Amino acid sequence: AEGAHLAALFLHCAGYSAMCGHAVMALGRFALDYGLVPAPTRPETAVRLRCPCGPVTAFVPWDGHRSGNPVRFHSVPAFAAATDLTIDVPGHGKVVVDIGYGGTFYAFLSAEQLGLDVCSAKTRDLVSAASAVTEAVKKQFKLHHPESEDLAFLYGTILTDGKDAFSEEPTTNICVFADEQVDRSPTGSGVTARIALQYHKGLIQLGQTRTFRSSTTGSLFTGKAVKATKFGNYNAVIVEVSGEAFYTGTATFTVEEEDPLKHGFFFK
Repeated sequence: AEGAHLAALFLHCAGYSAMCGHAVMALGRFALDYGLVPAPTRPETAVRLRCPCGPVTAFVPWDGHRSGNPVRFHSVPAFAAATDLTIDVPGHGKVVVDIGYGGTFYAFLSAEQLGLDVCSAKTRDLVSAASAVTEAVKKQFKLHHPESEDLAFLYGTILTDGKDAFSEEPTTNICVFADEQVDRSPTGSGVTARIALQYHKGLIQLGQTRTFRSSTTGSLFTGKAVKATKFGNYNAVIVEVSGEAFYTGTATFTVEEEDPLKHGFFFK
C-alpha cells in the first residue's frame, strides 16, 4: 500500500468487493480517529486508501480532535462499459441495460422494464429480478478492465427509477450484489458508475451535483463528475461521492494457537 495510509478488503457473503464507497467513508473517519494519518489538517484531511480497484482518496472533516460528516471521496476513473445493451432475461424477456464501472462493474436498468416500481415493490421481488439480470448479463456480455482481468466481473445489478437526466430531485435505486445481498445505502461505487454513464450520455455536465436515494433505507448520497480523464481506451471521469458514516461498535478478535478451529470453518 505504498503512498497510502491504509489498505482494505471489503468482505461480503460471497467473498470480497473491489470497491465499497460507503466503507471508504467509514474508513476515512476511522483512519483519523485512530491516528493512522500522521498530521491531520483542519477543517478537512485527505485520507489515502488502497482498495482492490486501486487508489482512492477520502476527504474527511476534522476539528482537531474528532472526525465528522459528511465524508466525500474520489475513486478510480469511472467509465461506461456498454450502453443500450439488449439482454434476454429468463422470465422477463428482452431488456435494455447499461453497464458502468465505478471501481467495480454494475448493470443498470429501470425497474419498470421488469414490471416493478423501485420505490414500492417488495424487496424480495426486486432482488429476484435484479439477480436474474446479473446472471443473464454474465452469460451474454464479456467485460473488459483496462488494467486487470481479475476485476473484469459483474458485481451486481442496480435497478433505478429511470430518472437519469439531470434534476434537482433525488433519483432512487436499489443495488443487488454478491449472493443476493442488498445495499443499505445508494451504493458509493454504484453512484460513481451511474454518474459516469450519465456523463457519457450527455445527461449531466461536469460539476453538476445529483442526489441518490436508497429505496431500502431512504439514505442519501450526492455525486458529481469533477474531471474528465482516460482509463485505458475508455473516456472516463473522476467522480466525487459524498455521504455520511457512523460508528456502531468495535470488536477484538483473538487467535489462540491451541484452538483447533482457529482458522475458521464453513457453516451452510
